[in-house]
Amino acid sequence: MDVLDLGIEGMTCASCVGRVEKAIRRLPGVATVAVNLGTERVRVTGADVDASTLIAAIEKAGYGAHAIPEGGDADAEAAKRQETQRELIHAGIAAALTAPLLVAMILHVAGVSIALPGWVELVLATPVQFWLGARFYRAGWTAVRAHTGNMDLLVALGTSAAYLLSLYMLLRSWTYGGTPTLYFDSSAIVITLILFGKWLEARAKRQTGAALRALSALRPERARLRATDGSEREVSIDRVAVGNLVVVWPGERIPVDGLIREGESSADESMLTGESLPVTKCVGHKVTGGAINGDGLLLIETTAVGAESTLARIVRLVENAQAAKAPIQKQVDRVAAVFVPVVLVIAWIAFVGWWLVTGDIEQAILSAVAVLVIACPCSLGLATPTAVMAGTGVAARYGILIKDAETLEEAHGIDTVAFDKTGTLTEGNPSIIALEPADGLNGFELLRLAAAVQHGSEHPLAKAVPTRAEAEGVRAPTATAVKALPGRGITAMVEGRNLVLGSSRLLSEHGIDADALAGRAEALQREGRTVSWLLDVSTTTPRVLGLIGFGDALKPTAHDAVGSLRAMGLRVIMLTGDNQGSADAAARILGIDEAIAEILPEHKTDVVNELRRAGRKVAMVGDGVNDAPALAAAHVGIAMSTGSDVAIHTAGITLMRGDPALVAAALDISRATFSKIRQGLFWAFIYNVVGLPLAALGYLSPVVAGAAMAFSSVSVVSNALLLRRWHPRGSTVSRITGASALPRGRLIEKAAE
Repeated sequence: MDVLDLGIEGMTCASCVGRVEKAIRRLPGVATVAVNLGTERVRVTGADVDASTLIAAIEKAGYGAHAIPEGGDADAEAAKRQETQRELIHAGIAAALTAPLLVAMILHVAGVSIALPGWVELVLATPVQFWLGARFYRAGWTAVRAHTGNMDLLVALGTSAAYLLSLYMLLRSWTYGGTPTLYFDSSAIVITLILFGKWLEARAKRQTGAALRALSALRPERARLRATDGSEREVSIDRVAVGNLVVVWPGERIPVDGLIREGESSADESMLTGESLPVTKCVGHKVTGGAINGDGLLLIETTAVGAESTLARIVRLVENAQAAKAPIQKQVDRVAAVFVPVVLVIAWIAFVGWWLVTGDIEQAILSAVAVLVIACPCSLGLATPTAVMAGTGVAARYGILIKDAETLEEAHGIDTVAFDKTGTLTEGNPSIIALEPADGLNGFELLRLAAAVQHGSEHPLAKAVPTRAEAEGVRAPTATAVKALPGRGITAMVEGRNLVLGSSRLLSEHGIDADALAGRAEALQREGRTVSWLLDVSTTTPRVLGLIGFGDALKPTAHDAVGSLRAMGLRVIMLTGDNQGSADAAARILGIDEAIAEILPEHKTDVVNELRRAGRKVAMVGDGVNDAPALAAAHVGIAMSTGSDVAIHTAGITLMRGDPALVAAALDISRATFSKIRQGLFWAFIYNVVGLPLAALGYLSPVVAGAAMAFSSVSVVSNALLLRRWHPRGSTVSRITGASALPRGRLIEKAAE
């Protein structure tokens, strides 16, 4: 499947979204279409679908479209800024022309009869109607040609009816005499109010994307390369390749992902991870492009550039989340598809009803105009995408990357959080606490054989054995036929013997009695230690060579992280392949509701599925390759960026720091975002459900209806923008990511704007 993103010009409401989607969906090969009114983009997936065909279909539907170049749509951003300025200029001109009409109207309501001459009203209202309001006629005519309707058609019909009625009354008075009742002020003021509303809406929509623009602005344009002869030269960032040496001076932004080869410094990574404190960096440490170098000179070997860099992947994730359509929006789209026809029917009923009942055609026209003007499909189309944009943007500022809108919506209903233990709740850097050889073996020999078996393994426990052996000067023999035993351990041939090192499950599998070491194993497990057994299974009578006790410190924020989740009313469980004693000890310390231990990786998936069958909404938190199936099986998978790439790609949410406190923060921003979506949709529907009957019954003048219509879109978008004030709650999270990171994030957003 190909995935294509296009920018769209000319959409104004949810009806426009439906029309564009319908036009694209007709094309052969198209699988899915998602049009986002907030970002003014469309994402299309399909087979053998090219941009030119899509653009032609969109233009045939009456809208403009353009391909989005790799690296961002800078031209479109500039065009949006110019459009916002143009909206303000047009609204200002309209206000200047409408001001005399508005003053006369206000004075008339106050009992002061100062009426402008009819020809003056005509002169003031005409440019507002047909010059500044020409956009409504163009877009409305496009909708008519496509046998559909949109907001612009409603505005064009309503204001034209008021204007033409006034023109008719004025011309009749010039012919037959008398003092006419004119409504030029109503049509002009309605257009002016809508133009001001459009400017405020465009300005607010740009603010919802401020976080994404801030992330994109972190990418430096140039880098300083060091040549093999030691000379240095500045080049465009596009000319830097993997393996190049890049020099970064103190205070500069790091231009690439890489490894430090020379120097020592600190890096401010708050814009990428939400970590407010600078991180110490020295030779061999990884650095991320976009971070700010502290007070040291660094020489960095480039490991990733361009689209493969961490910053580019973050930007892509945020863009993907903002481009996707939340499931709840599909219900809104179904309503929007029939919205305009229903409004036209209501306006016609209001006109005919008033005319038949009262015989007053002027009142009949004004009631129909009010119905047409107050109807607002824009707020329906903006409620969901603007909230999603604001929510995913602020989450990214705190190091929480949400893959798509569906994940964001799903996460708000989570009631159970399942944690992997090693590397997620613990530091993931275990060390050997105890070496207990069996009779006939000493500690030196036990360590030597265990180091041979574990050599080359990537498991956290495996790394602790060679590290201890190296520290004590123990040289491990060469191992052959090394094979991992998922969830249990590892086996290898060492000096002609078939050795197995792993969990207690191996004892029962090989029918071995631990004898004298069983008591020591139980004692270590009660202390929360992980126990591994070294077995010799070369003969028909396997035997124990010894046990190794590992200790892995809990992360400093783990206790508060679990406490925050439980305070949110969530059930917290732990899934681990570790022994039950160690798991229970960790659960007691952390306050976890249930610890399920001694399970294989595939059994983690079984537990998640059992919870789902029991009606629980499950989030799985992990960082390893063996967590990937469970992450995929959960309603929402949450991966630590410090873990494996497989886990990150499988998960719906990625935490840019290995901090379990961010789990509660991720679920909290999801709840806050979904709350804003519901509030926005509530107000969008209320405006229309209450406003349309009032307008039809004559309780709202066209001017009041126009003001309500303009205010509805602005209020929905402004309410979504309140999400930008969100920050993680709880003492631990606030101390790490909150107070100090927030002002800096706002400063970056301001600079990006």
